[in-house]
Amino acid sequence: MHSRRRGVSLGLLLLLNQLFQVGFDNIPPVTLITMALNVFLFLSPMKPLLGVCISVHETWNRQDWKRLFYSPFHHADDSHLYFNMVSLLYKGIQLEQRLGNRWFAYMLSVFSVMTGVVYLVLEMLLTELMNDHSYKVQCAVGFSGVLFALKVVNNYYNPGGISYVLGFPVWKQYACWAELVAIHLIAPGSSFVGHLSGILVGLLYTKGPLRNLMKVCAEGVSSSNYARQQTYFNNRGYSGYNDPNYGTNYTGGMTEQEQLEEAIRASLNDYGTHGNGRRPYTFGRPRQLSEEEMRQQRMNRFAR
Repeated sequence: MHSRRRGVSLGLLLLLNQLFQVGFDNIPPVTLITMALNVFLFLSPMKPLLGVCISVHETWNRQDWKRLFYSPFHHADDSHLYFNMVSLLYKGIQLEQRLGNRWFAYMLSVFSVMTGVVYLVLEMLLTELMNDHSYKVQCAVGFSGVLFALKVVNNYYNPGGISYVLGFPVWKQYACWAELVAIHLIAPGSSFVGHLSGILVGLLYTKGPLRNLMKVCAEGVSSSNYARQQTYFNNRGYSGYNDPNYGTNYTGGMTEQEQLEEAIRASLNDYGTHGNGRRPYTFGRPRQLSEEEMRQQRMNRFAR
């Protein structure tokens, strides 16, 4: 595997033509941003392919975990990028509209890492089972594994029907397995284990615990963010003053009903009788106004 010269190429031109045919307005935002990220990293890669591809030797043995995040978004050549992005385009349109922008973005993030993790596990198992250490150095890049996972999910949400693989009709629930074999036959250099990893991740989502685990994590993060926001406003108020007794001092120990009554009185007495035209803030319980005083202040206010 080697780094290739990046530039405007046939694959990019074909991809751009495909995008114009579909129409940018018809492409959901997360799908479009993900495609743009893949194209950008193809034109301006973070590192040479040997520096981002994922393998047992480079990722596990050398503890280079960044490759889990880099490898899905780098591609070997323009045709590799073109076919993957066209596949993402149509899968993204279907799934993002069904699942929503946030969940689809969350799914892409999880699938991108999970396909790499499963890939490493499978390669290590093959090394032990086949007693062949060459599996440890097999390096893979590209979004194909994530796309196979998305295909499994898409077929789960749209069951039934026929899909065509190399011109042969195949039931949708078996289409991903047929494509796995077909791609390996027509493109022997493609990563069979990488594609298989994507299928397994998709099955973990649709048949296994991955989807529920993602929901629990999402709910936990949401609850944590809400708790932090509540703590911030409860402890700091609008001034940012960090005093646990600040809120009590500010209200003068008044009940909620008394605070409401005071707010009403403050709105009626907005100009007040002070030289600066506003009532000063008080940290103790305000003096109770008589009905006659309140009536007089309302008259003074509207008389201005």
